[in-house]
Amino acid sequence: MGNIFNRPLIGVVMCRYRLNQHLTQTLQEKYLNAVLASGGLPIALPHALAEPEILEQLLPQLDGIMLPGSPSNVQPHLYGENGDEPDADPGRDELSLALIGLALNRRIPLFAICRGMQELVVATEGTLHRRLYELPELLEHREDHDLPLEQQYAPAHEVTVREGGLLSQLLPDCNRFWVNSLHGQGSKTLGPSVRVEALAADGLVEAISIRDQPFALGVQWHPEWNSDEYALSRLLFEGFISACQNYQKEKRP
Repeated sequence: MGNIFNRPLIGVVMCRYRLNQHLTQTLQEKYLNAVLASGGLPIALPHALAEPEILEQLLPQLDGIMLPGSPSNVQPHLYGENGDEPDADPGRDELSLALIGLALNRRIPLFAICRGMQELVVATEGTLHRRLYELPELLEHREDHDLPLEQQYAPAHEVTVREGGLLSQLLPDCNRFWVNSLHGQGSKTLGPSVRVEALAADGLVEAISIRDQPFALGVQWHPEWNSDEYALSRLLFEGFISACQNYQKEKRP
């Protein structure tokens, strides 16, 4: 394994909810395990770090940023819509959007999963469909909460990879594959810096990247789930950690 502190440091944004009436911030182990298995060292990022002066000191210490999935949704006012989101996490919104802006400016590798991809869409001038299941032309992209986790995370639909993008580089021999699907929201419009990387059969954007970045990838599915068992998921995480290692080397004096 070598010295674990030689691994690239990956900041992973936490989520907040109430546990026994106490505000609590957590990270699901599947994200931490996927980063560790791919050669990174995950560092939990609580919401209090969103202060600009703290972030300016924090960012030089990180070699990559991961935006994980979450039961919460991005607040609608952040992408120009009215109303409230019942499952909101304002602290996560604030930290994630700040981190995305700083990461892109510094060209820090960024991997965004599910809610993380939706944050990446919003941070780059895009908008979201708030309730995909109300659009009859789209597939059902939500999971069935009554099923065991293994079935909730089972492959649910196919995606098609666009040629010439980051995803096609990471998965050079696979332009179609099945993914799990556990989300009620998705991208509606995309900003000018965003490149579509993959689409579902119903036309919903399932993966994006940011142009002119070494690694800034968002996927709507959950490759962190049992990532060591699926070759395509391993390739995504290995590609992310490889980009983080390159960034780590480049920033050394």
